[in-house]
Amino acid sequence: MVQTTSAQLKNRLRRADGQLQGILKMVEDDRDCRDILTQLAAVRSGVERMMGVVVAENVRQCVAAGQLTPEQQTELQSALDLVVKTH
Repeated sequence: MVQTTSAQLKNRLRRADGQLQGILKMVEDDRDCRDILTQLAAVRSGVERMMGVVVAENVRQCVAAGQLTPEQQTELQSALDLVVKTH
């Protein structure tokens, strides 16, 4: 995995871990379930986005840059950006 992507994923994982620790505290403090569900949804969204980043990076690594024309590279990047955005 590309170093930048690896660092980005580590940061996202740390953020998700912090959110989960916050949710744990919310449960311990007997906070309103709506607040807890809102935070859980945020964690889920972050994890889904990380999954998209991992898939996109895997595809990027499987397709060597020399195999594609510049136009195809642009199209591939657009498709990968969409995968990341929608996950």
